[in-house]
Amino acid sequence: MDEVAIARCRVEIVNTYGLHLRAAAKFEKLANSFRAEIWVDYRGIRGNGKSILDLLGLTVECGATLDLEARGPDALEALAALADLVAASFHMPDEMLAGSKTPRMSGQ
Repeated sequence: MDEVAIARCRVEIVNTYGLHLRAAAKFEKLANSFRAEIWVDYRGIRGNGKSILDLLGLTVECGATLDLEARGPDALEALAALADLVAASFHMPDEMLAGSKTPRMSGQ
């Protein structure tokens, strides 16, 4: 009997608007590129990482911590890629900057 690879990691949502529609769509698309099952746990609620409805139903905000789990032949690769996506603010640079304050020049 073959053993099923299981991988787990914890990620923090760092983009300004949390796991909203565009971010969830990017997560789902990447998750579906792997054979492993992907599960996302937030506040004790578990959602399928390959289902945009499950992801949106978690209502994850900026600063939230998610527990990711992958089960399958490419579990480690899947979680590494998904963790990178989350850390990169879902590749939406406009959201990385949205929460920061730009210094203003005064006295001129």
